[in-house]
Amino acid sequence: MEKVVDSREKTIIRTSIIGIAANVLLAAFKAVIGILSNSIAIVMDAVNNISDAGSSLITIIGTKLAGREPDKKHPFGYGRIEYLSAMIISVIVLYAGVTSLIESIKKIINPVTPDYSTVSLIIVAVAVVVKIVLGRYVKSVGKKVNSSSLVNSGEDATLDSVISASTLLAAGIFLIFHISLEAWLGAIISIIIIKSGFDMLKETISQILGERNDPELAKSIKETVTGFPDVQGAYDLVLNNYGPDAWNGSVHIEVPDTYSADSLDLLIRSIQEEVYKKHQVILTAIGLYSVNTKDEYVIEAKKKVTEIVLSHPHVLQMHGFYMNKEKMTIRFDIVVSFDAKDRRTVYKGVRDDVQKEYPDYTLQIAMDTDFSEE
Repeated sequence: MEKVVDSREKTIIRTSIIGIAANVLLAAFKAVIGILSNSIAIVMDAVNNISDAGSSLITIIGTKLAGREPDKKHPFGYGRIEYLSAMIISVIVLYAGVTSLIESIKKIINPVTPDYSTVSLIIVAVAVVVKIVLGRYVKSVGKKVNSSSLVNSGEDATLDSVISASTLLAAGIFLIFHISLEAWLGAIISIIIIKSGFDMLKETISQILGERNDPELAKSIKETVTGFPDVQGAYDLVLNNYGPDAWNGSVHIEVPDTYSADSLDLLIRSIQEEVYKKHQVILTAIGLYSVNTKDEYVIEAKKKVTEIVLSHPHVLQMHGFYMNKEKMTIRFDIVVSFDAKDRRTVYKGVRDDVQKEYPDYTLQIAMDTDFSEE
């Protein structure tokens, strides 16, 4: 696992260094061209390239800090620093957009006639191609290694290629029709940059707050767990994310009530080992639901209660059923969808209907949440 982490870190840093080099060169060329040709759009494009280089530098710093070993103060590691670096990149993009919008408005009020040359337009055209290639490369690597910072940088680079292409369009309009749209184009570009920054920031904040379990990951983990003999179900899977590739969690499993303590210990350890090997997820806790296998009356009662529970709209699942005839108790958990207008009302309806069917029993019903519900 350590080799995988090292490889991921090196890939992110290498990709970021490529991005820094490309953006610094592009910024230098565009700044010179923009100043010589009095093109506010090209100058703003150059400023945006500098912000991209800064973003790549922050990605490197964030990745190095996130790779620190866990310690007493942060026993789950520093992986979430990557989310903070992605948030900083979003703020830089926002700042670049606001700054360029202010400058564009100034040029709208006090317009300057641009003076394009063939060489300047060729360089901008080359920049478009470079940005398209760079954007696709950085974004693809970001998705491959699950790095929000790289994905954000890649999206920003792709946006830059559109911006550069727009400056070429404005130059063409000026050369053909002698109409200068530089300042207006700069304003439009700025608004696009600001929107992109807001979208990036929104997504990153959502990750920091904590999102639902990845449905595909949750499904594959449950399949692994239920693949063990005698595990009749896997429920209440909770995954906690401490960085893009740092997961731990807990799950409940249903097993026959005939299992001994030593058999359960061996089963739980085997499940934890297999889940980590296949999914790189540490299951810190595995809870148990005992399934009655010896009393036909209880088995039939489970079927009847299941029908009653699942007949209610928005009830996604029932599990953990156990009936104790001596103590006259019935316990089980239900999963109520977030789509329900009032989840407590659904819960009360289920409880009332089951109580009517078994009036002499004390009910112990827990309302659970499916953390991977789509």
